[in-house]
Amino acid sequence: MKSVVTQTFVAAAILLPLLTPAPALAQGAKDTLTIGMSQYPPSLHPGIEPTVAKTYAIRFGYRPISAYNDNRKMECFLCTEVPTIANGRAKTVDLGGGKKGMTVKFTLHPQAQWGDGTPITSKDVAFSWSVGVKPESGFARPDVFQRITKVETVDAKNFVLHMNKAEYDFADLVDFALLPAHLEEPVVKGLATLGDYNKNTLYNRTPTTAGLWNGPYKLAQIQSGAFLVFEPNPNWWGQKPYFKRITVKTIENTATLEANLRSGDLDYISGVLGLSMDQGLAMAKEPALQQKFDFEFPLGLVYEHIDLNRNHPGLKDKRVRHALLLGIDRETLVKQLVDGKFPVAHSWVNPLEPGYDANVTKYPFDPARAKTLLDQAGFKPGADGIRVNGAGQRLSLEYMTTAGNKMRELIQQVLQNQWKQIGVEVVIKNVPARTFFGETLKKQQFTALAQLAWSSNPESPPTSTLATAGIPTAANNYAGANYPQFSHPGMDKLIDEVQRELDPAKRKPLWHEMQKIYTDELPVLPLYFRTDVYVVPKWLSGVLKPGQLPSNYFGQESWGVR
Repeated sequence: MKSVVTQTFVAAAILLPLLTPAPALAQGAKDTLTIGMSQYPPSLHPGIEPTVAKTYAIRFGYRPISAYNDNRKMECFLCTEVPTIANGRAKTVDLGGGKKGMTVKFTLHPQAQWGDGTPITSKDVAFSWSVGVKPESGFARPDVFQRITKVETVDAKNFVLHMNKAEYDFADLVDFALLPAHLEEPVVKGLATLGDYNKNTLYNRTPTTAGLWNGPYKLAQIQSGAFLVFEPNPNWWGQKPYFKRITVKTIENTATLEANLRSGDLDYISGVLGLSMDQGLAMAKEPALQQKFDFEFPLGLVYEHIDLNRNHPGLKDKRVRHALLLGIDRETLVKQLVDGKFPVAHSWVNPLEPGYDANVTKYPFDPARAKTLLDQAGFKPGADGIRVNGAGQRLSLEYMTTAGNKMRELIQQVLQNQWKQIGVEVVIKNVPARTFFGETLKKQQFTALAQLAWSSNPESPPTSTLATAGIPTAANNYAGANYPQFSHPGMDKLIDEVQRELDPAKRKPLWHEMQKIYTDELPVLPLYFRTDVYVVPKWLSGVLKPGQLPSNYFGQESWGVR
C-alpha cells in the first residue's frame, strides 16, 4: 500500500535556478497543457518518499516495469509479457525446510530506453535492487526489494527475480523503483554512506537530466515547490505524445486552485490532490461551467483517516481511541459536506476490494457510549467540561493536517465541536503539505492526531502502513508510512501470510482477521473513502474514458485535443 503521503522541499533542489515556465501558446493552438495540483512532491525519486503528489507528477516521465493500470489490471509497461504461473514465467521453487520461493522471469521491451537514448537493460534492474535492498537507502518499500534474493541477468533484456517467498503479487513491480545505472551508480559509488543517497541522487540534485526519465515526457524545467514542466521525450518508443509542454503547477490552497481554473490560468486540475468534493459538486451545478467542463466523481482506493500518536497519555488507552470514533457522526458528516458521495470507512479495506469484510466491526455515532468509555478510562469532566484524569492531565489533543485544504479544515471544525460534546478538547494546528508529509508524519512530530489519506493498489498488503517493518526510523532513513508506529505481532504475521497465499479464496479470511485486529486496536480513526473530483475541459481527450476509470497515473501519451 502506498500512502498519500502525499511534502518538504528537497534540500538539494534549492541549488537549481528558479525558472519561469515559458508562456503558453494562444489557447486556439491547444498544444500546451497546464495542470493544477494542491501538493508538491517532496522528492522526484521513484522509490523514495511515496506520496500521491510524486506518483502523479512523475508518471508523465516515468514508467515502472509492470503495475496495475488505470483499470486495475496488471500490465507490462517496460516489459513484453506479464509473468504468470500459467505462462511459465513464474514458478514456485522449494527452498527446503517446508519453505516455498519463486522465480519470476521478465523480458524488457526491446526498444525501451532512457530519455538520453541509453537502452534500459537488466543491469538497471540489478543495480536498482542492490540499492533498494539496503534499509539505509531510505526506499519507501524495502520489503519489495528484500523479498528478492538475487537478480539473475540472463542477458541485456532478460532477467529473473529469485524470491524468498511465494507471494501472490509477484508480478507487481510498481514499487520496484527502476533507476538508470549509467547515471545513478556513479552517485552511489561516490557516497561515504548510503544514508546520504537521497540528498545526492540526481533525481533531487539535477532532476532535469534527460536520462532519469523513461516515459512519454521528460522533465524540462522545475521550480521547487511551484511547478514542474514536462516536454516530449524524443527517445520514447511508444505512442507519440500530443502536447509540446505540460506544466504541473502547485497551488496548495484549494479555493485558489479553483479560482485559477475559473480564470483560465489552469486548463485542468488533477483528479487526485485537486478540488474538494464540495467544490466539484458546486461547480457541476453552474450552467456556464457545464458548457466548458465535463465532471466525473469516481470512487478510488483512497482512504481518508486520522493517524493517532499513542504516546499521548490519553491515546495510550484503547478505550479513549474507541470513544473518539464513537464520538463523531461520520454518516452526517459526509452527507452534509459531499452529498453522501464518500462512503464511510470502517477499516482501511475498501468495499471495492476482494478482501473487504462486510461484517467488520463498525462504530456508529454514540456519544453516550463514548462518555462511558472515557469515564472507565479515568477521564472525568472538569469544571469547564473538558475531561481530566487522576493525575490532573486534561484530555486535550492537537489535531494536524495539510493547511489550505478546505475539506479537511471543515472536517476539523466539525470534529472539534463533536468531540467537545464528549469532553475532549481539540486544538487545531495545521502546516503546509510539504512540511506535513516531509517531516511531521514520518518523524512523528504530531503529538496526537494527524489527518491524511492512503492510496493503494488493488489488494495491496499493508506492509508499509501497518507492519512493524513499515515504521519510519532513523535506521531506515525514515522510509515506510506506518506513521502511528503501530506494531502488533498478530498483524505482522497475517500480513506475511496473506502475501504468501496464492489462492485468492484462502486470502479472504486472512484479510478479515487483519480487519478485526485493526478495528479493535484502532491505530487510526477511519473516516471515509474518497471520491476523486474530475473537472476536465471538454477539449481535452484521453483523461476521461467512457466506461473506464479516469487516467490518473498512466496513459498520458494518449491525452490530446478533441
